[in-house]
Amino acid sequence: MLCVAIIGIPFVLSHIFCLDVPKNYSTWAYMLNNFKLLRVLDFEGEETFGGCKLPDGLGNLIHLRFLSLRNFEFISSKLPSCLGNLGCLRTLDLRLQGKIHVPNVIWKLRQLRHLYLPYHLKRQTRLRLDTLVNLQTLVNFNMRNCYVAHLLSLINLRKLEILWIPGTNEAFEKHLNNKKNPQIITSTNLRSLSFENNQSGSQKMDPTHLMQFLSNCVTTFELSLRLVRMSKLPQHHHFPSSMAYVSLRGTFLEEDPMPTLEKLRNLRILNLEDDAFAGNKMVCSAQGFPKLDSLIIKGLYDLEEWEVDEGAMLALRYLEISYCRKLEMLPEGFRFVATLQELKITAMPKTFQDKLVQGGEDFHKVQLIPSIIFKETF
Repeated sequence: MLCVAIIGIPFVLSHIFCLDVPKNYSTWAYMLNNFKLLRVLDFEGEETFGGCKLPDGLGNLIHLRFLSLRNFEFISSKLPSCLGNLGCLRTLDLRLQGKIHVPNVIWKLRQLRHLYLPYHLKRQTRLRLDTLVNLQTLVNFNMRNCYVAHLLSLINLRKLEILWIPGTNEAFEKHLNNKKNPQIITSTNLRSLSFENNQSGSQKMDPTHLMQFLSNCVTTFELSLRLVRMSKLPQHHHFPSSMAYVSLRGTFLEEDPMPTLEKLRNLRILNLEDDAFAGNKMVCSAQGFPKLDSLIIKGLYDLEEWEVDEGAMLALRYLEISYCRKLEMLPEGFRFVATLQELKITAMPKTFQDKLVQGGEDFHKVQLIPSIIFKETF
């Protein structure tokens, strides 16, 4: 479905209408020639086929503020350079299907506030981004097709999502060895930072690389790592004091992350999922996680033992334990967490569940929790 908004026509016409997604040149031509005052052009749907290629006539829609091609697919894997004509754009979403070549014209869109790059860019793509000083959101930035140094110019950036793909470590090391300016981020507004590997096979990140990013992110309160392997986390003092949300998924940490994370005094939400930790024992010490409100432990397939000392997580209200099939029991320390309002147990061994029901040997740990949910035991 194609959603089109027309705003600002001389006699104050303002309305929105929908039509079928154009799949041939004549339909595209009609739309591009007759709706030149478009402000918003948003393609909705999953894996939508858009025809042979994105027409050059798109560059005539010079009044566009919002353009989204998300989930679109064309036979041609090259976007037209006319994208550089859309100087009024505030939001550009290029998260198309397949591997795409984007011409080096995005730097011309100096009014951009939100930029979503393709998940998969062709190797020949090189994008200059240092002119986008108004940019607040940058998603799917990668260091093979973009330049690390250009992040320094994005002084208003609030959200940054980086694809940690093959070649990233080398590009990053090269930047850090630049004696002129080894900094990475200068924006004092950055709130959310995430790293993701979207390609087959594991991509490793040196803990010092994450440390370098965090050293410049003094106001960041959200951190997410997805399918980016690390041996261990940086020490807690390298994290911003404002850090409130941490999500680790598929990181395969070899060293217990809890001794680091529990020292983040403002951490409120922690998700450890899908082999975020590859070891068999975690320990949470007394006074740790003083403000933690929600904790999800999911898919730590090698976790066998979890110790929680009395005095840890004293503000916790929600706890979820799922798919940790080697974990034998709920830690004793949770019976001292008087704030816990909900405990959710999903896809855990029946022996684990049986210990927590009334009459079970661990029932005393959970008897004061108002809501306990059991699902998919085996």
